[in-house]
Amino acid sequence: MHPAINLDALKVMDAIDKKGSFAAAAESLFRVPSALTYTVQKLEQDLGSRLFERKGTRAQLTAVGQLVLTQGREILAATARLEDAVRQLETGWETSIALALDSILPDEPLMKTVAAFTDLGKQVTISLSKEVLGGGWDALYSGRADIAIGVSGELPRGQYELCPLGDVEFVFAVAPQHPLAQHSAEIPADALLQFPSIVVSDSSQSLLQRSSGIFASRQQIRVSSMTDKVRLQQQGTGVGFLPLHLIRQQLEDGTLVVRNVALPRPPLPMYMAWRKGESGKALSWFVQHLQQQTWLTG
Repeated sequence: MHPAINLDALKVMDAIDKKGSFAAAAESLFRVPSALTYTVQKLEQDLGSRLFERKGTRAQLTAVGQLVLTQGREILAATARLEDAVRQLETGWETSIALALDSILPDEPLMKTVAAFTDLGKQVTISLSKEVLGGGWDALYSGRADIAIGVSGELPRGQYELCPLGDVEFVFAVAPQHPLAQHSAEIPADALLQFPSIVVSDSSQSLLQRSSGIFASRQQIRVSSMTDKVRLQQQGTGVGFLPLHLIRQQLEDGTLVVRNVALPRPPLPMYMAWRKGESGKALSWFVQHLQQQTWLTG
């Protein structure tokens, strides 16, 4: 049994409602009025309800007609999106792309790139996620991301394309009211161990999680983002190394102060990575434009 409502009938109803008459709708659809009249009468017969009331040359939807067209327009919109997606896929544009950003990097370059992509008018769903430590590699490995921005550590060979983004410089920063802030000389390692350390937890879900800990304190406070780590250290709850580029404002306004320690943390090279062999146009566009962004400033 064929359904009474089809796409052509919905398009006819939509045109009549928008144009206000069968004649005007027929002209907009490049059809004769009698063809539209037949389509509507056939649909009314199949549904057993009137869809339009004619008042002179004007045509107004009945309550049933309004119901059919309201939900029918959702079907027409979904059909148009599907057709656009098929056309894009035929031309090499993916229907979706997932981007994973390590929380150690600033958000702004990614947001600017996404904004520029939307100006292209492509029907590509963009998913953004935040990762920590090995989470970027994990997102690529598990398929949660197509591009990981800010991967570090041991680099897999042969499986991924890599692009260097720069080195993250770390400083040991504490709140000005913290006891360690009173040290003017280099802080010995054993002094660091006496205070809670703020640690951002690895976001890996499939791969083995790793730690960035340089020293083992008497207590760890684990958080899910670099933003939370900065906030806790600002209020003096704990200590730890922080990316210099993320705390310049806090250092300027004095809510964090830098101290020299006996166990400095070396700079960390950061990369953007994506799987080899993928050639979608959205992925290629993002790779090209993300490389052009400035991620780390001196």
